[in-house]
Amino acid sequence: MDVKLALLADYSNISREGKLNILGVFDLIRARGFPAVHRSMQLIMMLEAESVEADTDKDIQVKLIDADGRKIFEIGAQMKLPSPRPGEMIKSNQMLNLNDIRFEKPGDYVFHIMINGDLKRSVPVKLIQARP
Repeated sequence: MDVKLALLADYSNISREGKLNILGVFDLIRARGFPAVHRSMQLIMMLEAESVEADTDKDIQVKLIDADGRKIFEIGAQMKLPSPRPGEMIKSNQMLNLNDIRFEKPGDYVFHIMINGDLKRSVPVKLIQARP
C-alpha cells in the first residue's frame, strides 16, 4: 500500500460519484500567539494498493512531530482492504478530522503517515507568529 497524495486542508468531501473535493489546501499557519490552537483542519490521504493486497489488514498511523522531534499526538486505525474490480488497483480516500490541535511554539512540524510501521509520506506544516 502506498500514499499517493497527502495534504492539509480546511475541508474535503467525497461526492457520490467518488470524486475527492478539497478546499483550502495549506502548509503554513499564522498564529496570533503561542501556544496556538488550530480549531479545525483535515489531513487528506489518497491510498492505493495492488490487487494482491485485497482482504489484508493494514495498520495506519499518523503522528504529528515538532521541530525538536517530540510527538504532539498520534492516532492509529486498522483498515481491511476490499477486493477491487478486475484489473483495477485498490483505492481509498481518507480524511482525518483534526480539531483543537495545540502548537506550543512557532516552527516546523510534520505529520508522518505510517503503514504497517513503514513511513510512507510526510506532510510538513510551518507555524509562524502573525503580524499585528
